[in-house]
Amino acid sequence: MRKATITSKGRLTTPKQVRDRLGLQPGDRVAFDIEGGDIRLRVEKRRTLEEFPGSLSAGLLYPGREGERDSARSYVIGKHSKQAPLPPGKTFGN
Repeated sequence: MRKATITSKGRLTTPKQVRDRLGLQPGDRVAFDIEGGDIRLRVEKRRTLEEFPGSLSAGLLYPGREGERDSARSYVIGKHSKQAPLPPGKTFGN
């Protein structure tokens, strides 16, 4: 059994052996299920853009986030087709 200590700010550090075994990465979430006097931790893995094909609407502008949107689309298109991703700085309209 691995143990961790809660800090004065209420933070809990997951031991490295536990993180490694569960494949935890920064950004992953842990849910606390309370059952009587016990707590069960449940890992909620972060999902990648690849798991959401078609989730970014082509018709929306996403003010201030156009570069991110186009970069994400280029990455997904490059991963899922024979077409090369757009070079940095290029967008779909130019």
